[in-house]
This record gives sequence, C-alpha cells and structure tokens, in this order.
Amino acid sequence: MSIVDPQHSTTTTAAPTTAGNYFVANYPPFSCWTGEQVSAVQERLAHAAETPPPLGIYVHLPFCRQRCDFCYYKVYTDKNAREIARYLDCVAAELKRYAEQPYLAGRKPSFVYYGGGTPSYLSSDQIEKLFAAVRAAFPCDAVEEITFECEPGTLTEKKVAVLRSLGVTRVSLGVEHFDPEILALNNRAHRAVEIDRAWGMLRAAGFPQINLDLISGMVGETDERWRRTIERTLELHPDQITIYQMEIPYNTTIYQRMKAGEAEVAPVADWETKRRWSEEAFQALGRAGYLRGSAYTALASSEARFLYRDALWHGSDLVPIGVSSFGHLGGVHLQNEHRFEPYIERVEKGELPIHRAYQLSADERLIRELVLQLKLGRVRATAFQEKFGVDPARALRRGPARA
Repeated sequence: MSIVDPQHSTTTTAAPTTAGNYFVANYPPFSCWTGEQVSAVQERLAHAAETPPPLGIYVHLPFCRQRCDFCYYKVYTDKNAREIARYLDCVAAELKRYAEQPYLAGRKPSFVYYGGGTPSYLSSDQIEKLFAAVRAAFPCDAVEEITFECEPGTLTEKKVAVLRSLGVTRVSLGVEHFDPEILALNNRAHRAVEIDRAWGMLRAAGFPQINLDLISGMVGETDERWRRTIERTLELHPDQITIYQMEIPYNTTIYQRMKAGEAEVAPVADWETKRRWSEEAFQALGRAGYLRGSAYTALASSEARFLYRDALWHGSDLVPIGVSSFGHLGGVHLQNEHRFEPYIERVEKGELPIHRAYQLSADERLIRELVLQLKLGRVRATAFQEKFGVDPARALRRGPARA
C-alpha cells in the first residue's frame, strides 16, 4: 500500500494504514478556522452573556520526557527549567486576562481539564502554582470535575499526594499498552514496570475516578499482545477506560519514518483489524460488567461520568489556556498561537494569544452537537428540539435553512 503526502505530493511505500486523522474531534473541521475570524472571538468576549452555557477551562501543558512516535499533539521535549517557569507565568497571565473579559467575568467553571503533553511532568511545586493560578482567576467553588493527565513514569508519591490535596477528581493515566516491547517500539517514555507502581499510588490515594488510556493497533501489535493487555486492564479494574485506534497523522514521527521508507518501522494494522481489536476489547469489558459510555469509552458503573466530554458535546463554553489550545466560546471556535515563542511573546505583551477562529452559524451549531453526540451512540431528539427548535433528522434531510 502507498500513502500520499498532500503537502509534498510524494508517494512512498508504507504499512497498511492510510495516513491522516480520522478521529472526529470537532465541527466544522480545524482546516476551516482562520485568522480573519479572530475578530469574532473578540466581539464575543466584549459582551456579557444573558444566559451563558456551562463553563470549562482547558490548560495545556506541552512538556514531555520524550515524544511518542504516534503523537500529533503540540509537545516539547527540549524546554529547560527557566522556559517552563516562564510558560507557567504566561498561563497565569492568560487566565487573568480571560477572566477580565465581560463575557467571562464572574462566571464559575464547572470543570477544569489539565492536558498535554504530560501535565505530570511538572514538579509538585509547579503543579501547586498552576492550580493557584486557576483559582486566582476564576471562582472555583462550583467546580464538579478536575481532570489531570498523567504518564506513569513521571509520578511520585509526593505528586500524587499533591494532586489529591488539590481536589483532582479524575486522573487519566496514559498507559496505552502493557507490553514492554510495544511501548519501546512506539517510543513511549514509560515502561511496563512503571505502570503497576503508578497505579498502586493512585489507587492508594483514593481518587474518585481513574481513567486508563489504551490504543489499539500500535506498532508491533498482535492478537495475543492485545488480548493480554485487555486482561491486564480488567485485573486493575479502572473506573473508566478509553480506547483509541492508532492513527498516523502527517505530523507524527512514525509517518515521517514511513514516508522515508525505513525498513525497521514495524507494520501498523489496517483499519478493519484495529476496529476488530477495539470491539473485542469492549466485548470483554462488557462481559466484566463495564458499560459502554461512547464510541471509545467504557465505564465501570452507571455512577462514573466524564463531565468535560459530555459538557463540550452539548455546547458548553471552554476557555483555552496555553500554546495551541482549542476552545469554544458562545458559538465561536478558537485556537491559541500554535508556536511556543510567539505564544509567550503575545501573552507577555498583554494580549490574548488567539491564532485562528471560526464563527458557527445556527445550523452549524446544531450539526456540531449532533456530530459529537453521535459518538455517544445515542441522540435525544427532544433535547435538540428544545434547544434549537428543530428536529435534527428533519433539519438534516431538508438541508441548512437558517443563517
């Protein structure tokens, strides 16, 4: 099979998976967002909302010990202590600047998500400083969920204790796989022996919810290795399990190696095989009592929840903090400056570092929520009728009809 890089119009032999992004993250797609529409964000922020939707905050921590070959996020492995401290100062300044905007002033977030990168790469003192910056900018007495992403090899007993004391309600542990060879083949920073140690510390600390991330179809995957990973997952019995399917976006290390034709790159399974592995995992989880929460999540009980996801998919506002962060404010998509130094420079000048945006029409807002909620496997037509005044099935059949 061959893959084509549209940026360079070159075709090279590669493994049997088509390159590109297939995970539906938003609508309209990011390629539609432009710098010309940043003014729509500024206009939205300049006016208070009469009946605002729920509010969340996403904070991006782009630092990692090393870059996984499959990673397509904005991450850095070369930043020193001074640069990280400077970045955290900018995060605090950006939070304060957003909190001063009329659209957000005085509003209370219901959820905060610390993502990466590797948030747990920070030291305990840096984590405390980060949480203090959020609390200083926004009233946090109504926060129901605080998610913090962790990589097993970066956790210590002190960090775990600090996270628990700061009120983290949901830890998301990026395990991805339990097989030592697969972790090494994919250039994952942690090793299998570090997973059990990290898991033990998190469980002992008593976090309300612990999510475990897995990826089906990583480089080197086999039926037997995947089966053992699911068995080990069930032995740990996480509160939530997220299973992604391996993608090969154009900005990943593995794609660059595949394009170069490096022989040592192990094959990546085709989509049919990856879908089968994912479905086999969900079937095994179902037999063990897990409930299907969405197209890629399973829950240990009906009490488990993921407010960040559910709120976003139902139209909540999200303030994007940090380099390259994505957000949504009053029907306007936005993304921050996507390069490290320009992000730092703009924040230090007192600006909001918004890089591009997209203002949704009324029809696009309906379609966006419908597309995202379809990933839940169910859509409540009555909810769309109440919110948008239309039946979504009828609206899609007749096509866009509103400005």
